[in-house]
Amino acid sequence: MVFDLSQSLPIACYLVRKNTDGRVTARVETISQEALPAGDVLVEVAYSSLNYKDAMACQGHPGVVRTFPHVPGVDCSGTVVESAAKDYRPGDEVLVTGYELGAGRWGGFAEYVRVPAEWIVRLPEGLSLREAMIYGTAGFTAAQCVTAIVARGIAPESGPVLVTGATGGVGSVAVAILGKLGYEVAAVTGKAERHDWLRQLGARTILGRDEVNDTSDRPLLAARWAAAIDTVGGRVLATVLRSMHHRGCVAACGLVAGAELPLTVYPFILRGVTLAGIDSAKCPRPERLAMWQKLAGPWRVERLEELASEATLDDLPDRVERILTGNMVGRTVVVPRTATTG
Repeated sequence: MVFDLSQSLPIACYLVRKNTDGRVTARVETISQEALPAGDVLVEVAYSSLNYKDAMACQGHPGVVRTFPHVPGVDCSGTVVESAAKDYRPGDEVLVTGYELGAGRWGGFAEYVRVPAEWIVRLPEGLSLREAMIYGTAGFTAAQCVTAIVARGIAPESGPVLVTGATGGVGSVAVAILGKLGYEVAAVTGKAERHDWLRQLGARTILGRDEVNDTSDRPLLAARWAAAIDTVGGRVLATVLRSMHHRGCVAACGLVAGAELPLTVYPFILRGVTLAGIDSAKCPRPERLAMWQKLAGPWRVERLEELASEATLDDLPDRVERILTGNMVGRTVVVPRTATTG
């Protein structure tokens, strides 16, 4: 496609506004190219994805949205249209995850984004633009979690690995990667209808949520897990930490069950447990590039498409409600178009 950049491009986007009375609204609107923030590279967005952070942004959560109006979308993949950076040229296929995208500045829920060149990652060989956003920020986070476990020296023969929130975006990709690498995966979910789906992804054991939510004040519990990936936080994370084998590792990346951690130091000083915090937005560039090479290569999820459903900008209110109420399964790929644009 040839773009006439001398003319202003009308851009469909999902715009979050805050009214003078403090009420937050979010809807599809059309803006001009000039409204986009400054940056080195203009990208035509092919796909974005819906993450929990995006859902909070769509509701104007002050911990995510800094200024209004705001366009959410913490990731995107697409094609370079215009570039002032020597490393990128029109036609290059690229992706962006994290940094300030969709938080401090406008994000991927739009037909175009303009970003600093240092935020961009070339689309890895072996991935399509759509596949990159089936992974998206959630898959990128899952890869970092698995990397933390491997770096701790925990191998498949070390024992079972627990994944909480296993039907969600991070959890489902983590189950698939761990299963591919040969780990014995125990997946936690409250969705009985998704047990077979999780086993197909790579889980060997399915647990209910109550099994990882100990409400006692015991500082340590019976050791069950060699490692864990926790997407939930709160008392669940505290339960998991108290249930680790000696020298186990828990990679933590979520807080849907709460930000507080009711815990003593005993798991750390008596069992040598490692709590590895996973921060995707500010992941250093060398590690960022390494994660994407793993996701495109040796850690590539074989049944990646089975994780995905698709949504347009018009579909976002329903999808946001579903992810906030815990009713979302797998990954939602966002196509930045509206019903009228097809």
